[in-house]
Amino acid sequence: MSTLVLICDDSKLARRQLARSLPEDWDIKVEFAEHGLDCIEKIKQCSPEILFLDLNMPHMDGYGVLQEIQSQDLNVLTVVVSGDIQPNAHQRVIELGAIDFIRKPCDAAKLAEIIEHHGIRDRAIRESLVHKLGEQLDPEIRDIYQELTNVAMGQAGDLLARLLNVFVELPIPNVNVLEVSELHMALQAIDASASTSGVCQGFIGGGVSGEALLLLNDSSFKEVASLMNYHGELNEKVELELLMDISNILIGSILTGLSRQLDMPFSQGHPVVLGQHCDVSELVKANKSRWQRTLAIEISYGIENHNINCDLMLLFTEDSLKTLKYKVEYLLED
Repeated sequence: MSTLVLICDDSKLARRQLARSLPEDWDIKVEFAEHGLDCIEKIKQCSPEILFLDLNMPHMDGYGVLQEIQSQDLNVLTVVVSGDIQPNAHQRVIELGAIDFIRKPCDAAKLAEIIEHHGIRDRAIRESLVHKLGEQLDPEIRDIYQELTNVAMGQAGDLLARLLNVFVELPIPNVNVLEVSELHMALQAIDASASTSGVCQGFIGGGVSGEALLLLNDSSFKEVASLMNYHGELNEKVELELLMDISNILIGSILTGLSRQLDMPFSQGHPVVLGQHCDVSELVKANKSRWQRTLAIEISYGIENHNINCDLMLLFTEDSLKTLKYKVEYLLED
């Protein structure tokens, strides 16, 4: 799936130079805008995931573009690329919603660093998937799935917060129907650049079945061990125990929370280790046969002031969709 990139600059030379500086291994389609008004029109027409924006342009400058993006609630990640290197310019564009500022002329290494630092590739993949799949679920049904998950993940977060004595950051869950290839991309987009360990646990009950998948970034283990008051050597055995402890808390509590709201008790299978210390792409490839078309609910947990990143995905089988839809439609009845 190509990422659509929009480059806005009144200089043809600058547009071409920036396009040539983008990473060669990045699957992208590039569009160009010659000034601010042209940029706003292109954003509305093409819905790019990423915008590289100059500041000094005719008709509408970059500040005006950022203001219009905010006022019109246009969904695009914006990186400003400009020769205006005043400190106030940098601060102003960040306040207007840009995610970063690159000084002209921009070399390929600096551009790659910015893209990597902000996870722009991964974020674009995920937002593109959400946009593409957004029409597959009725908005009211999606809203109910999200609210049910909000309640359940709150209970899971509370247990984790009490265990570790921390503040757990709870996100808005992503809910989508995914084909198998799209599920692979969604999993890889979680953190394609980091080593990851994963656990999967099946569940079934009342005509609904699926798997709960927990992915923990390997860089999180040291802080998890510290929060759980483990001060010995961190080896694979200890890390596996920590991974199982976290998965038991999060998977068990969120499935319990959902089953109570749906009045549908789930039986849980034994947890299965999908992989330790591997790239997400390797983990996905090794377990490709496990997942088909599915209703996927993704929850990304974070812990305030700690480098701990944990993603939980609930993957309901295609055969479960009819039963789930019946259950949530009942909740909509007056």
